[in-house]
Amino acid sequence: MSSLLHLLIKLQCYGCIRRILYSGKEEERDAAKEEFIDMLKVMEEELGDKPYFGGNNFGFIDVSLLPFYSWFYALEKFGNFSIGAKCPKLIIWAKRCMERESVAKSLPDPIMMYYHAFRMRKRFGVD
Repeated sequence: MSSLLHLLIKLQCYGCIRRILYSGKEEERDAAKEEFIDMLKVMEEELGDKPYFGGNNFGFIDVSLLPFYSWFYALEKFGNFSIGAKCPKLIIWAKRCMERESVAKSLPDPIMMYYHAFRMRKRFGVD
């Protein structure tokens, strides 16, 4: 199952993020938000009550999905929705992962990602 989850992340996550943040068409953004939340719900279901996707160990799926957590703040602000309200277990998982020093040091700050998205939206003429 982990290879299927990795494929889901690889194929769907980035495309949804890009459309939510940079599409000038409201219908496209709304469809991307729904698709993104649906994908996160699948991930949340797979996580279940385990601390990590790898069970008690930090694994391949954790490493694949976690970098997208840095984009969540920007997605919520520009997409006008709450990931935490729709997928609370996933947010708890992400915060647990961020407690790991190696993870916290390697991922970009969500506020910086928001400002990056803001600049890119201006460049693309979305705002």
